[in-house]
Amino acid sequence: MGVLKRFEQRLEGLVNGTFAKVFKSEVQPVEIAGALQRECDNNATIWNRERTVVPNDFIVELSSGDYERLSPYSGQLGDELAGLVRDYAKQQRYTFMGPIKVHLEKADDLDTGLYRVRSRTLAASTSQPQPAPGQQQGGYGYPPVGAPPMPSSPPPGAPGGQRRPAAGGHVAPVPGGGGQGVRRWIEINGTRHQISRPTLVLGRSTEADVRIDDPGVSRRHCEIRTGTPSTIQDLGSTNGIVVDGQHTTRATLRDGSRIVVGSTTIIYRQAEG
Repeated sequence: MGVLKRFEQRLEGLVNGTFAKVFKSEVQPVEIAGALQRECDNNATIWNRERTVVPNDFIVELSSGDYERLSPYSGQLGDELAGLVRDYAKQQRYTFMGPIKVHLEKADDLDTGLYRVRSRTLAASTSQPQPAPGQQQGGYGYPPVGAPPMPSSPPPGAPGGQRRPAAGGHVAPVPGGGGQGVRRWIEINGTRHQISRPTLVLGRSTEADVRIDDPGVSRRHCEIRTGTPSTIQDLGSTNGIVVDGQHTTRATLRDGSRIVVGSTTIIYRQAEG
């Protein structure tokens, strides 16, 4: 069973009565959970063959409306989200520098249904904590006794190496090389569309490279531009674009990026080979 599915099942045990009304807000806990997983992946720092360090302190910024609905339960929800991050890290064999914490904060510049995730790596208060019972040194959990100090900058070639801001407050790794040998495609309602040119226009017009039959989509709505990294650009559409929960006009894309145009969801994919 996947980590997200287990998280949803645990949450179902908590969501009842008055508590259930909280989750009628536009932002759903499972969306935040997915964003936390991506935040770990995008900020993973390889120390050696045995250990990959990821952030352990997360801040989820919500619109005023969503924050007001969720804040009374922020402690319980934060614990559940932290548990999800812990489970995901165990699955990916990631390592933390300290306890995992997830905080909710209000952001006045966000509209209902949009959110941002920020993260950082905070060392535990004790200098060299022991691994939790049942955890192997050098594996999942806190760093073992004798672990090297946290590097001031990631080693060359590490996933956390060169970084630049991306949509939604995330920090996306910049792939090395010139993007040669990378396959790119998008998935819309279960249909795969290969990206085999430098630009791909999406819209309602029959002249668009990928036609989307959605009244909320403009004739030439947006354009995906391949590169290192690939990006998406709004083309002056009426309703705009939302990338990974962030309403924007331009954003960096990564494998698994979720793009919403009108009422249509598009998943961007890329892979080596």
